[in-house]
Amino acid sequence: MLNENRKSAIIATSINDAKKKRSMIKDRILYEDNDIIICHKPAGIATQTARVGQADMASEIANYLASGSGGRQRPYVGVVHRLDQPVEGILVFAKNSRAAARLGRQIEENRMEKHYLALVCGCGFAPGGELTDYLVRDGRSNMTRVARLEEKDAKKAVLSYEILADMPYGAASCGGTSHGEAQHQEQTDSALRIAVAGIRLYTGRHHQIRVQMSHAGMSLIGDRKYAAAEARRISEEAHVRELALCARGLVFFHPTTGERLSFGIQPENRVFRPVFWQNYAGSAPHNEA
Repeated sequence: MLNENRKSAIIATSINDAKKKRSMIKDRILYEDNDIIICHKPAGIATQTARVGQADMASEIANYLASGSGGRQRPYVGVVHRLDQPVEGILVFAKNSRAAARLGRQIEENRMEKHYLALVCGCGFAPGGELTDYLVRDGRSNMTRVARLEEKDAKKAVLSYEILADMPYGAASCGGTSHGEAQHQEQTDSALRIAVAGIRLYTGRHHQIRVQMSHAGMSLIGDRKYAAAEARRISEEAHVRELALCARGLVFFHPTTGERLSFGIQPENRVFRPVFWQNYAGSAPHNEA
């Protein structure tokens, strides 16, 4: 009798845990129909992984769909595009192979719009523009670098950006002026600034935004791989451990109806909140767009 009671308790606990997990994932879902499911991926979880025991978004979505159908069959979850593990943002998954193929075609034809928000720092950067580089990925180090067109395995990478808001970082400069020195330093091209950048991605290369923005003198806050020394110092001083990058917008055409769909989110990352930077400058970045 005791064993039966224990079994019943274990089953009840498992059911409750499954319900809680389903509820948590459901809160992440922005839209769902018979063909697609749109979700807000949190930072820190992979889009899809082959590592045993490591959670990923594709598996979480599959479990959510399976629990909704009573677990009668393993649902189809097509990974159409990906976000790096440290990046939060919008993902669309296909619920059948036809939808996956049609969404994949939109990506190939550059008809799916991917919009990002990043917090960057640098000196004298332009208010906006288009960046075109050729990138080479090193699989052994899991790093990507800007290369020459003629280099082996070099792939074209294109993005556009717009500075939506910016502020000086104390009195620091790219020449090495430390934070906390003369508070009334005249604004010059050498003054270190923090900015909120809106980015549209036209190609999907490995670590593309991080590499291209850093190469253009606009390193991402919280980036430990590609950021310049100034950005790393700011991240350390502000105790920022999270990558300041969010896939905030996704626009595409429904794979069955052809309707144009547009989804947007606000970043959860605290570094995008103006109040976070009030201790580091006279005014925090404020998006007036």
